Amino acid sequence: MNLPVPTALFTPSWHAELELGYARFGDSTRPVQRRHKGPLRVQKHLYAEGPHVCQHIIVHPPGGIAGGDRLDISASVGVDAWAQITSPGAAKWYRAAGPAYQQLDLKVACGATLEWLPQETIIFSAAQAELSTSIDLEGDARLFYWDVVALGRPASGERFDLGHFQAQLDIRRDGQLLWHERQRIVGDDGLLDSPIGLDGQSVFATLLVTGEIDSELLEKCRSLTHEVRGDLTQLPGLLVARCLASEALLARGWMIDLWRLLRPALLGREAVPPRIWST
Repeated sequence: MNLPVPTALFTPSWHAELELGYARFGDSTRPVQRRHKGPLRVQKHLYAEGPHVCQHIIVHPPGGIAGGDRLDISASVGVDAWAQITSPGAAKWYRAAGPAYQQLDLKVACGATLEWLPQETIIFSAAQAELSTSIDLEGDARLFYWDVVALGRPASGERFDLGHFQAQLDIRRDGQLLWHERQRIVGDDGLLDSPIGLDGQSVFATLLVTGEIDSELLEKCRSLTHEVRGDLTQLPGLLVARCLASEALLARGWMIDLWRLLRPALLGREAVPPRIWST
């Protein structure tokens, strides 16, 4: 007698890879490496600010990440080059019987600048999302990085009551650790509502930018009027901003306004929002 084979054995999954590289030629930053495997792509490179800043938009055609999927993304910014990388919309991690993974490796050479500015990450209830990010800076390399995470879908009445989200982030300069962070949130964990955790908010966001600002600009950043609970901390060589919010749009709006204030001071260029953010 033929016994039925569990359908879980045939659950499809994607293993996608994207490798990007950038180099400086005269006054222009150009992509010199663009290798992909599976459903990860970048759209045509853009120069909204002129040739010095190369902008790429990472696209994941399936539109979401399911159990068993794995995304491996790497980007290397060469000496004196400037790359700005964003996304066309939210990354969605679907409910699943098993974990899904994302590995992000970023390298920034001396004199180079990387802006990693994706739109939000939505973790559905019962998803099992495991993310790992490693950033290596050389010499005076500059970094502007943010991450917005939304747990569940409150607008649809979905609370993050099953599954888990875990993330690790390491930033090094010349091999020395600047930032080391580990997060793990389990569905229906007490930290979701605890005042020492997310305090009932479903969205949390982190912004990290290399460099130091004066007290006047720090106070100006802190005085931004938004419907978020956020603050900034100046560490040696690294500025950290965090917030809690009820909606991803609120957290992202706060981050963008901080970027508008901090980019001229720390990167020397006025902030020009990518057009994809308005579509």
